[in-house]
Amino acid sequence: MTTSSVDRFGANDDPTGDPARGQLLGAADIRRIAGEAGISPSKKFGQNFVIDPGTVRRIARLAQLDRGSLVLEVGPGLGSLTLALLETGARVWAVEIDPPLAQRLPETVAEFMPGAADRLTVVNQDALSLKPSDLNLPQAADGNPPSLTLVANLPYNVATPILLTLLERFQYVDRFVVMVQKEVADRLAAQAGSKIYGTPSLKLAWYGKAERVGLVGRHVFWPAPNVDSALVAFSRYESLPGERPHWLDGTGDGAGQDGPGNAAGARATGPATQTQDSLRLTTFSLIDAAFSQRRKTLGAALKKQVPSQVFSQVGIDPSRRGETLTIQEFVALAQALQAEIHQGRS
Repeated sequence: MTTSSVDRFGANDDPTGDPARGQLLGAADIRRIAGEAGISPSKKFGQNFVIDPGTVRRIARLAQLDRGSLVLEVGPGLGSLTLALLETGARVWAVEIDPPLAQRLPETVAEFMPGAADRLTVVNQDALSLKPSDLNLPQAADGNPPSLTLVANLPYNVATPILLTLLERFQYVDRFVVMVQKEVADRLAAQAGSKIYGTPSLKLAWYGKAERVGLVGRHVFWPAPNVDSALVAFSRYESLPGERPHWLDGTGDGAGQDGPGNAAGARATGPATQTQDSLRLTTFSLIDAAFSQRRKTLGAALKKQVPSQVFSQVGIDPSRRGETLTIQEFVALAQALQAEIHQGRS
């Protein structure tokens, strides 16, 4: 399949089962739509539009979507991935920062996949300022927010902040599949001891388990980027770190125990959530300090925050460096520090 081909399907092979015909976007479609709307890829917003139907179908397949899925897409651009997501039968909330693109997207869906137009909601907003109330999502039968899957071709310059912000604010985002710069993908999925392991790896590991699940060539984009791309898949932990799930004790990774989308602990409310937020802030503060000067030992990097006896309490050698600690060890250190502070106040 070439990048200029259009991947068509009809009533007999439409994955949604809808009788309406539809099609995904090829290179010629992308350039035509951009020309008609007077849109040029913006370096400011890190825009590189996907022009290969096979790539967006691959992403949708990795996301394990079906007719009942609710999807949050960030940076839909001209709609290549949006159409592939709608093709699965899912409902899609597409968050687009660029007003001309946000305005054009419903027209593109109406033209290429009219039977899916009523399953698309476009939100013209910066994803970094997005709140749950901005989406008006339906509630599940038990009254809680529904399971939400994040699927996106993320702007490479803000990919990590977007992921961490959305995971914090949308506690019912149970999993994601995103396309990012390969270097970013490797950092997000890195393990302790790796040279590329650092703040992004650890902060993402607070929420769940990430892995790189594929590479994407430069030729599938318009314009072609100067860097390679990769796909990252993520599943949120079932339990809150503040509730000492079994992953904190080193007996398992804790992600997806009951399958994707069943992150019961991630939806807790009230005191448990407050405890989690406090522990997260303390843990992230220690991570930031430990990696602010990567070559420093923990004892030196955390000297102003962590008393020496706290290291002894959790069995962590202060001569180690931050890059050798797992998220479990940083959480244990944060818990011990909070206990030490509490005892000092009582």
